[in-house]
Amino acid sequence: MSNEKTAIILLGHGSRVPQAGKHMEKVADGLKRKYGYVIVEICYMSRLGPHFPEIFEKCVKDGATSVMVIPYFLHDGLHLVLDIPEMMQEKARLHPHVKVVLGKNLGFDEVLVDLVERRIADSAD
Repeated sequence: MSNEKTAIILLGHGSRVPQAGKHMEKVADGLKRKYGYVIVEICYMSRLGPHFPEIFEKCVKDGATSVMVIPYFLHDGLHLVLDIPEMMQEKARLHPHVKVVLGKNLGFDEVLVDLVERRIADSAD
């Protein structure tokens, strides 16, 4: 997958709290800096946005021929199994020239065990 023509969209739940997504923005910046992705965007399911439809259109306008959505979710809830696939199917239908890929959600990774242990240690101080 070419990093130049592939857009990566990190799609999170979102929050009504301003600046709640600042950590996800840091992850997006890190993907660009460390791995050379040119188009990395973030969007949210919550009402504040930015939302998936507008961010998808921005990626296409910016020249993406492939869009991969990485759900920024640990758990396989309703958004992951129903809402996100439906939104993506609609965009794939409207843009048949763009490859639309639903990537794996964050889910479980052994790295999380170490991260939680660090948080436990940090909180005990």
